[in-house]
Amino acid sequence: MVLAILIIYVVFVVAIGIYCRKKAGTVDDYVLGGRSVGPWLTAFAYGTSYFSAVIFVGYAGKFGWNYGLATTWVGIGNAIIGSLMAWVILGRRTRVMTKHLDSSTMPEYFEKRFTSKVMKIISALIVFVFLIPYTASVYNGLSRLFGMAFNIDYSYCVIGMAVITAVYVIIGGYKATAINDFVQGLIMLVGIVAVIAATLASKGGFTSAVEQLSQVSTAGTKSPDLNGGFASFFGPDPMNLLGVIILTSLGTWGLPQMVHKFYAIKDERSIKTGTIVSTVFALIIAGGSYFLGGFGRIFVTDEQFAEIGSDGVVPKMLESLPEILIGVVVVLVLSASMSTLSSLVLTSSSTLTLDLIKPIGKDKIDEKKSLIIMRVLIAVFLIISVVIALNKNALISDLMGYSWGALAGAFLAPFMYGLFWKGVTKASVYTSFIIGVGATVLHMIIKPTGTFLGFDLASPVNLGMFTMIAGLIIVPIVSLITPKMKKQELDDIFSCYEQKNLVDVTKAIGDADELK
Repeated sequence: MVLAILIIYVVFVVAIGIYCRKKAGTVDDYVLGGRSVGPWLTAFAYGTSYFSAVIFVGYAGKFGWNYGLATTWVGIGNAIIGSLMAWVILGRRTRVMTKHLDSSTMPEYFEKRFTSKVMKIISALIVFVFLIPYTASVYNGLSRLFGMAFNIDYSYCVIGMAVITAVYVIIGGYKATAINDFVQGLIMLVGIVAVIAATLASKGGFTSAVEQLSQVSTAGTKSPDLNGGFASFFGPDPMNLLGVIILTSLGTWGLPQMVHKFYAIKDERSIKTGTIVSTVFALIIAGGSYFLGGFGRIFVTDEQFAEIGSDGVVPKMLESLPEILIGVVVVLVLSASMSTLSSLVLTSSSTLTLDLIKPIGKDKIDEKKSLIIMRVLIAVFLIISVVIALNKNALISDLMGYSWGALAGAFLAPFMYGLFWKGVTKASVYTSFIIGVGATVLHMIIKPTGTFLGFDLASPVNLGMFTMIAGLIIVPIVSLITPKMKKQELDDIFSCYEQKNLVDVTKAIGDADELK
């Protein structure tokens, strides 16, 4: 039964890739879907790229074990900060400015916004290098679940997932990815509700499960004497929980594979609808995943945890489900993971092709050759990430923490400030790059210990939080004391926000002056 469900799903996503092949004939079509992707597809593409096996298996398992039901706050933060606020603050301005600058990738945005080809090259290298560990973490989470459901060797799971993703992304590009994301998103919504209901029912229902969780000792945590700590409002360690919320929520604002979705928005209606849909989607998927993970301690004993680790908590919780529901879980997590993976490989390959390889080849690389190179690089990127993922001893949360810390730490502040403020300088952008990448690499080498303001310094998650906050503070400071860009350049760049549009009354109601 489980295998049959899986085969039907795989055939379906590959068929979508083949169907979209004719709609990926140019670079703009392949990378951005011709900037004509509608609101529901855009919203689901954003949400499904956001959440994968990394969240459902790795983060829900680890932080559910550490913080109990309070982990649900992470899902709420993802919905409000990572989705709602991201769409409201970045969505429209990103779409308008990237269209005006004719930029298809984040490195290309940096080049044209700050008139620096060197900046494009550096940012492209950062994207390629630090998307790889995130991709590996996606494989890691999914493969653990496949091992539980089919008893298949980890390495076969990793390779199989890479091949399936490669087929439909290489053939169909962004359009195929967006359509598949929509279908995968629907599966995720139905699946998470069914899984939560069945899992809690196995412990006598919600009330009984919470009562059992409240009786679990918090010994070994930062609040060892907190009775019922794992069922409490903020859990036994609220400060480190805050670090998780900030990294996984605010981090999306600086991730190239996430803001890329705003580049492809079709129109104003798409922004409004996409904001609502993506927020609700995040609340259900992220909130549901972390909520489920919060009950981990009533399904897994301390002895079992010592054996399987945090990445094995959620698969262990699901072992007792009926076969049909295990099939739903497998397809749910496969859907989430493939949508994220497709977004990552498309972002990485397009960045390398358009921002590094094509400029070197100058006029020798036309549209057709660019598409060929992108498709080849997708395969190369997948092969490299598979090799890393085969090291299954690496924790999912650590891989994602380092990836998000470097990328969001480097890009979030200059990208966001660059959309709103003419005063951002080139020096401040490079400073942000150094902070994000430098701090991440140093942390990987030194592996610090101890705490700072209650935050665990050894945690890659907290590192990511610190790099993002540091960038948001330092970029304005450096910008105030370093040379500004030329006024004429800035006026040309920001002129896109001063353009007037007349809207038909069939699309909006109001006085003529209000619609200009």
